[in-house]
Amino acid sequence: MRPSFTLTLSSQFLFMKLKLPLFLLFSFFCLAVANAQTSPRSADEIMKDAFQQAAKEKKNVFLMFHASWCAWCHKLDTTIYDPACRTFFTDNYVIEHLTVYETKGKENLENPGALLLLTKYKGNDYGTPYWMIFDKDGNLLADSRMRTGVDFDGPPGDNVGCPAMEEEVAYFISVLKKTSSHHADQLEAIRTRFRKNEH
Repeated sequence: MRPSFTLTLSSQFLFMKLKLPLFLLFSFFCLAVANAQTSPRSADEIMKDAFQQAAKEKKNVFLMFHASWCAWCHKLDTTIYDPACRTFFTDNYVIEHLTVYETKGKENLENPGALLLLTKYKGNDYGTPYWMIFDKDGNLLADSRMRTGVDFDGPPGDNVGCPAMEEEVAYFISVLKKTSSHHADQLEAIRTRFRKNEH
């Protein structure tokens, strides 16, 4: 009996001695996994994948710059994914988001390189949401700065963000016409749904 008691004490001592290093190793592993899951992908990675998918699916890329605090960003997403609009957008665009302008303490949510991309296309002074549409080769086709003129081909103006007012929605529809395969009834449904954002 005595040897087994000694073995039990030795086992307990060994377990106690290894407990702290094993706990620390497990903690570091969990922290690494959690960090890998929460670190946002870079703008370059997201856009590279989006252009590849767009080329494969014969679509354009609808890119939205947003922030977690931005109510109009959430409204734009909700409207795009509304049953009245969803099929049109998912059939014509690879939809991607890049996070910018987060509040203090939440900067870790921002995609590395997103603000540089926004600045490159001169959208950094217009707030969020700010959207751009690219072709599969990365050429900018349109952005959310409303143009004036009969065909909306004038100089860029204010950011329409999430279109709501009549002129904003009209500009948005003109962009969709130029950057998608569309049917008049789909665009009318989109116009009707986006106009509800004003109320």
